Amino acid sequence: MTKPKKSLSATSFARLAGVQGLYEIEISGNSSDTILLDFLPQRWARIHEEVEGLQKPDKSKFSSLIRGVGMEKNDLDKIITAAIDKERQFERLDVLLKSILRAGTFELLREPNVPLAVVIDEYVKITHAFYSENMPAFVNGVLDKIGKTLRSS
Repeated sequence: MTKPKKSLSATSFARLAGVQGLYEIEISGNSSDTILLDFLPQRWARIHEEVEGLQKPDKSKFSSLIRGVGMEKNDLDKIITAAIDKERQFERLDVLLKSILRAGTFELLREPNVPLAVVIDEYVKITHAFYSENMPAFVNGVLDKIGKTLRSS
């Protein structure tokens, strides 16, 4: 068994798993119900066996992300597209990056009780787990712009 350098909180773990679930939905074409049924009992149990000291995930947060992004995907994509610099195109972003941006945008839109800085920080950390160089800064900039627009009123 390995020990994580820093244990993820239940909410952080749910966000990471949510991004992975959204990615899988896009790649495989599976439904959100299939992902929820697979992730909750099977994958998390396997991860807990492999990583000592890992918090139990926030299943409600995970489910909210999977279902919410699925239901509002088109609206989320429009919000993200409007926040991206003109030289980039949302359609050309890779699937994982789209999944990160959709999950972050969903939280900014539908979970106003979570502070803007927390949402941005969490999704930038997730981006760091998969990308290097300029992608974490890109996610930071896009989510910051979206957050300031959505939460300005």
